[in-house]
Amino acid sequence: MPAARTSMRKIKDVLRLKLEGQLSHERIAAALKLSKGVVAKYVGLAAAAGLDWATIEELDETALQRRLLAAPPRPQDFVLPDYGHVHLELRRKGMTLMLLWQEHVERHRDAHTHRYTQFCEHYQRYAKTLKRSMRQIHRAGEKLFIDYAGPTVALCDGSRAHIFVAALGASGYTFACATPRQTMADWLGACARALSFIGGVPQLIVPDNPKALIANPNRYEPRANDTVEDFARHYGTSVLPARPHHPQDKAKVESAVQVVERWILMRLRHQRFASVDDVNEAIAPLLDLLNHKPFQKLPGSRASTFAEIDAPALQPLPRQSWEFATYKTVRVHIDHHVEIEGHRYSVPQSLVGQSLEARITATAVEIVHRGHRVAAHRRCAHKGGFTTLPEHMSAAHRAHREWTPERLIDWGNSIGAACGSVIRRLLEERRHPEHGYRACLGLLSLAKKYGKPRLEAACLIALELGTSRYSHIKDILDNRRDKAPQQAASDWTSPPHAHVRGPGYYQ
Repeated sequence: MPAARTSMRKIKDVLRLKLEGQLSHERIAAALKLSKGVVAKYVGLAAAAGLDWATIEELDETALQRRLLAAPPRPQDFVLPDYGHVHLELRRKGMTLMLLWQEHVERHRDAHTHRYTQFCEHYQRYAKTLKRSMRQIHRAGEKLFIDYAGPTVALCDGSRAHIFVAALGASGYTFACATPRQTMADWLGACARALSFIGGVPQLIVPDNPKALIANPNRYEPRANDTVEDFARHYGTSVLPARPHHPQDKAKVESAVQVVERWILMRLRHQRFASVDDVNEAIAPLLDLLNHKPFQKLPGSRASTFAEIDAPALQPLPRQSWEFATYKTVRVHIDHHVEIEGHRYSVPQSLVGQSLEARITATAVEIVHRGHRVAAHRRCAHKGGFTTLPEHMSAAHRAHREWTPERLIDWGNSIGAACGSVIRRLLEERRHPEHGYRACLGLLSLAKKYGKPRLEAACLIALELGTSRYSHIKDILDNRRDKAPQQAASDWTSPPHAHVRGPGYYQ
């Protein structure tokens, strides 16, 4: 016992020489005949206990021993964080474990908390107890995973409805709907509905590698087809397929598909549906219950986590709704039109002979050249027809386009009745009135060179001869036949000839 008291006195001397005298460990050990390890040990204990020399000097040996050699706190004495809350907080963009640990320590200053390394170790052990899809750290508003469920729903007509499933990575907020098939239009239409359902747009949309969407399922440089890229461009997002044969890339949606199959499809197995719309009506209330169902190992539900974490991080939806579009490479013909499904649409004349890209929707046709739209038309199903914009025509063609049959006939009548009759005949003889426009304009232009009275006289002669051709009327004017005196027609009788048969021959 005296030895113990002497040892404690030496410990107090060690602390006095260190904290008040500022001596080195080596000099203290030599002065008190102790090892440097003992000196370092008790200096460290004093530092860990937060003791300075003024406090130590007032303590007796028993109190000093209690303060220095007190047993470390037991595990149950530590204030443990809510690791489920930590896991959800990590999904916020920019969040780190270091910041969460610092906040935890700050909230519990007067209690025992783990060091940062222990905090991380405990969190990692907790994360391993979660499902694989929950274990992954998905940033808020970053990814929407999409896929189709395996089971389908039978319809009364013998067909089957396919179930599309989408889930946000951070919150697991889930959407499901039925589609008639799994075509590209079905995929993209259902995905557009999913974006409307969540009320925003994530940074990435992650499908599997369906042939309907992915033109080249390359592991390193996958490429979606043009329609899918048009969809992504409209919403300001990107489509990044999961790597082939890597189910961990889409564990979130695989888990969501499984939940939809168990919590929605199994509840519909006894019902009979007439159409896909009926299936969607039955899915809607069950989907709401699924999203509000509490998590088993995490706080809250999909809906509450979505409102807190994912929703604020999503990009806004575009103002215009998306419309399904297909793409086709077209070549501009000599008449500055491109042909799509048998109908011809105009483009600027300067693009004649070039290959352009046509974007075709249910209601419109857009022509794109090097990424810039050069023409836009309302879609027309009339095969063999033309849709032409005046600004795409040359100046001469635009002037020609402004004429109508009525306007041409009225102009002809202003010159004279014979001229109006010739123009009417020119238009009637053509298969389509526009085919006679050029001849009519040429005929009317003769009035500038020869004058209106001469043109009217030439038209009268042409009508008597039974012609309305521009070239014939021009010849009459050039030969000045309109100025020759007109002789009245007289009765004429053929003289008798022996070789001419009389009218009696034909009786």
